[in-house]
Amino acid sequence: MIVAGVGSRRGVSQQDVCAAIDAALARAGLPRARLEAIATPAIKGGEAGIAEAAATLGLPLILVPQSRLEAMAGQAQTHSERVVALLRVPSAAETAALAAAGTSARLLGPRLALGAVTCALAEGGQP
Repeated sequence: MIVAGVGSRRGVSQQDVCAAIDAALARAGLPRARLEAIATPAIKGGEAGIAEAAATLGLPLILVPQSRLEAMAGQAQTHSERVVALLRVPSAAETAALAAAGTSARLLGPRLALGAVTCALAEGGQP
C-alpha cells in the first residue's frame, strides 16, 4: 500500500496538491497507478484543495487523527518548526502518510515541498 501524505497552508488548490503528489511520485520513480490513498491531518479535513485532489485522482482521503500523527512522530525524517507549533509533530505529510499506510509503514523518502504543499510517500501493509 502506497499512501501520499499531504500537508499544506490554507487555501491551496487542487492543482497545487496534485503537482506535489506527482513530484513526490516522480522522485520515488513510481507511477500514479501505485498510489492507493491520500492522507492528511484531520485538522485539514476542511481544505477543499486536498479533498478535490483526492476526488480528481479517484483516491480515498484519509483524515488522520492527532493521536495517530503523534504516534508516528518518531519515524519522521524532516522537521518543521511551524508544523511542530501547529500540530506537535515534526512533519504533517510524513506522519499522516505513515499513519495511513498501515502495518510496518516506512517512508519512501523525506517530504517534498512544492510551494505551499508538502507531500511524503509511505509504503506499508494493510491499514
